[in-house]
Amino acid sequence: MKKLFERNLKFIGMGKKQENFPEIDLSDRVAIFIDGSNLYHSLEENCKRFDVDFSLLTKKLCKGRKLYRVYYYNVTRDSDREQQAYIHQKRFFGALYNTPFLEVRLGSYKLRKDQAVEKGVDIMMATDLLQYAWQDLYDIGIMVTGDGDFSYAVKTVKDFGKHVEIAAFEANLSLELLQIADSREFFTPEYFKDLWSKEKPTQTNTSRSYSSNSRTSSNIRYKKRSWNQSRR
Repeated sequence: MKKLFERNLKFIGMGKKQENFPEIDLSDRVAIFIDGSNLYHSLEENCKRFDVDFSLLTKKLCKGRKLYRVYYYNVTRDSDREQQAYIHQKRFFGALYNTPFLEVRLGSYKLRKDQAVEKGVDIMMATDLLQYAWQDLYDIGIMVTGDGDFSYAVKTVKDFGKHVEIAAFEANLSLELLQIADSREFFTPEYFKDLWSKEKPTQTNTSRSYSSNSRTSSNIRYKKRSWNQSRR
């Protein structure tokens, strides 16, 4: 996977991973758009935990620039079919609601056999990215996702005169986003070293997966529609 990623970097003319950002203007207004499902799966796969302190993550992504707002996108659990998971997810969302300058945007899901497929989340995130750029509410849009489905929206935002940064693990970053982004923040387990909550969740809490939409205690499996497409 790593060799494939390095070949993709050479293919688009980058050669090595872009470790240094262009010169940062501290007066730039930053809006952060977080694909909750994508981030959860990436953290689980690469770090084996997902209990991120979003205030700390926001501060690190901003790099001293002015934060306009953070938008977090996900889906809600089924309170009837997955009561325990729903309760834990509600607590997680409660913590998000208490995070300064962070808005939670929740979509829904549609059952297909034993899978619950996200519905409307990508559209919400792309619409907000475009709308707030058009309204000139931010200068820099930071997208925390590796999903290539957002590539055309990113291109359009750039045409508005905005800059777009992509933050993702290299193993979960699509070639389309890699190519279209103005700059890239490559996540690693080391990147999150000082960004975790004070206590690592127990295995019991992890298996309940309250913060996102992967495994559950019921027979329903949650699936992000474009998750497999976004991985190379």
